[in-house]
Amino acid sequence: MKSLLAASFALVAATALAAPPKFNVLHIVSDDLNTSLGCYGHAQVKSPHIDKLAATGVRFEKAYCQYPLCNPSRASFMTGMRPGSTKVYENSTHFRKALPDVLSIPQTFSKAGAFAARVGKLYHYGVPTQIGTSGLDDEPSWQQVVNPIGHDKKVEDQIHTLTPGQFGGTLSWFNDPSEEPQTDAIGAAEAIKLLEAKKDGPFYLAVGFYRPHTPYVAPAKYFEGYPIDKIQLATGPMKDAPGMPTAAYASYKKEQDQLTDPMRKEILQAYFASTTFMDDQVGQVVAAVERLGLREKTVIVFHSDHGYHLGDHGLWQKQSIWENSARVPLIISVPGNANNGKSCPRPVELIDVHATLADVCGLPLPQSDGVSLKPLLDNPQAAWDKPAFTQTLRGAPQGTTAPSFDPKNLEKGKKAQGKGKGKGKAGAFFGLSVRTEQFRYTEWDEGRQGATLFDLQNDPQESKDLSKDPAHAETVAKMKAMLAGLKK
Repeated sequence: MKSLLAASFALVAATALAAPPKFNVLHIVSDDLNTSLGCYGHAQVKSPHIDKLAATGVRFEKAYCQYPLCNPSRASFMTGMRPGSTKVYENSTHFRKALPDVLSIPQTFSKAGAFAARVGKLYHYGVPTQIGTSGLDDEPSWQQVVNPIGHDKKVEDQIHTLTPGQFGGTLSWFNDPSEEPQTDAIGAAEAIKLLEAKKDGPFYLAVGFYRPHTPYVAPAKYFEGYPIDKIQLATGPMKDAPGMPTAAYASYKKEQDQLTDPMRKEILQAYFASTTFMDDQVGQVVAAVERLGLREKTVIVFHSDHGYHLGDHGLWQKQSIWENSARVPLIISVPGNANNGKSCPRPVELIDVHATLADVCGLPLPQSDGVSLKPLLDNPQAAWDKPAFTQTLRGAPQGTTAPSFDPKNLEKGKKAQGKGKGKGKAGAFFGLSVRTEQFRYTEWDEGRQGATLFDLQNDPQESKDLSKDPAHAETVAKMKAMLAGLKK
C-alpha cells in the first residue's frame, strides 16, 4: 500500500499539465439506505433536505448497485468497475489486489489538480465496530481523511439487538436520550470545516454517513416524528413464496424468527428515525456549500451503497437481488443544468458515477465498466438502451471478518457440476440480475437453481413470476442474453 500511496502523490505532483475540473464535487454517500425517502414517494419518511436536493438536481428513479453488500458495492462505484473486475465479493478483499493501478474517483480529480479528501465511510469498514478507524480504506485515494466517532459508540451496551453482543450484521436499534453529538453529526461538522478550508477549490470532498446502517441509533427527537401506531408493515409476498427459487431468500437470518409485529414496528421506527437524522446532516453540509457561495461551483451527488428490505419478501436487510435490495437513491445536481428538479426513468448503475463526474467536470473519462450519465442529465427522457446489472454470491463468505473468497473456486464448482457432483467443493454460485425499464430477470447458478422474470411496471411487489409464461419467452431470451455477456 505504501508504494501505491507514493504513486498517488506522484500523480498529484504531475497535475500542472492537466486542465483543472470545471466544478468542485461534493459526493455524499449514505449507508444501507433504500429509497424510503419523501422524494421517492415514501408516505411516512421525513427527508426534507434530500428532497430539497432532489428538487435542485436530477433524481434517478431506477438506479441500482452492482452488489448488495458494502465492500463489493463501494469498491465498485468508487472505481467504476464491476465486481467481476474488482473480484470483490465479500467484506474482506481489497480491490487493489485485482486492480492495483485502477484510478478511483478521487484519483481522477487529484490527477487534474483537485484536493481530494473523505470524511467517514466511503470504502468499506465495519459498522459499528470500526467507527473511528480507516477500516478497509484506500490510502492512495486521499490527501486527507477524517474518521469521526461519536456518542453512538458509547451506548452499545444499551442497544436492543436480536443477537446478543452483535450490532452491525443483525437487526439492532436504540432511541438515544442523550444530546451528545453522534458520529454522523461530527462527520457533518468536519466536512463543513474542510469546505471552509478548501473553498477556493478545486476539490473533491466525499462524505460518508453511517446511518441508517444497523444499529439504528438516533437522538430521541427523531423518533418522535414516527409514532408506533402509525408505522405500516410491509405487505405482499413473503419468504418462501410458492414457485420462487430458494436462493432468492438465502439472505434471511435465523434470528429474525423471533420478530413479532410490535418489534417490527419498533425496528421500522428506528430505521426511519435514523434516516431523518442522517438527512439533517446532509442538510447541514449542503447549507454550508450555499453559505460559502459554492453552490454554482459545485456538483453534488447523493446516493446509497445498496438498498435494504425492511420486511418486504420477509427479508430485513440486504444481500438479495430483489428490487428493494438492489435499488438505490441517486441524485446528481450540476450547476446550471436546465433539467434540475426533473426525474429520469431510465435504468442506471452506480458504476456510472465515476465517468459521469469526470464528464460533467470536463475531465478525461476514466477507464471503467460504467458510462457517463451526462446524456440523461442533459435530457432525462433521452433514449437509453443500457440495462442495470446486480449480482450476489451464495455459499461464499460475506461478513466483515470473513476470509477472502477465491473466485477460482467458482470454476472448480462448475467443473464438478459438469461431472455430476452437485455444486462441487466451492459450494458457491452467482445470482445474476438484469433490470430494464420494465422488467427484472434473475438467474441463480445460470438458471440451474431457478430463474424469475417480473414486470415491475405492473407488478412492483414482484409477486408474479413470468419466466415460464410462453407470452414472455422472447423477453426471457433477450434478458438471458444480456446476463450471458456480464463479466462475473
